Amino acid sequence: MGKESTKSTLLDAGKQVFLEKGYNHAGIEAILHAAGVPKGSFYYYFESKEDFGLQVLDRFADCYRVDIERFLGDTSVTPLERLRRYFESVCERAETQQCRNGCLVGNLSQEMAALSEDFRLRLEEIFEGWVARYAECLKEAQEVGEISPSIDVHALAEFWLNSWQGAVLRAKTTRNTQPLRLFLQMIFGTILQALA
Repeated sequence: MGKESTKSTLLDAGKQVFLEKGYNHAGIEAILHAAGVPKGSFYYYFESKEDFGLQVLDRFADCYRVDIERFLGDTSVTPLERLRRYFESVCERAETQQCRNGCLVGNLSQEMAALSEDFRLRLEEIFEGWVARYAECLKEAQEVGEISPSIDVHALAEFWLNSWQGAVLRAKTTRNTQPLRLFLQMIFGTILQALA
């Protein structure tokens, strides 16, 4: 296994262990075991557990950005349909995992924002990036007449993210996608129609 491959394996294992156990309950031994790499490897690639956690977070955010762009960048469908397709795909993924994992950024926000300023700042930066991307798609929806031009798309995007993260938390607690489906039903069936 090459150097970049070993680091990548550790980051992937870290993401999975953080999703299952949380950051504070994720021991380095468990991460090494999940990655199948020797003990000395960890500190070769990472200065500390916090450095590792922040790199796991960055990797997750990069993958999320690619995933969301695959949907929101698809100009063959309307902007609101892009948003719907993206969030329905997230529902389907959550369903295959029995809603056990939640969202890594949401999970770490609940666990780490009060404990580490570095984590808090990085988490907020990621959330702000998501809000900006939703707002961009909602602005396109305004331009094609799907929603009213008087709507503050940034405020709507912020509401969207906050409500979605709450639905993800509830789905994780109930272990089913009903809270996610209810969110989609309300946002697309009621709120956005009222804003048309």
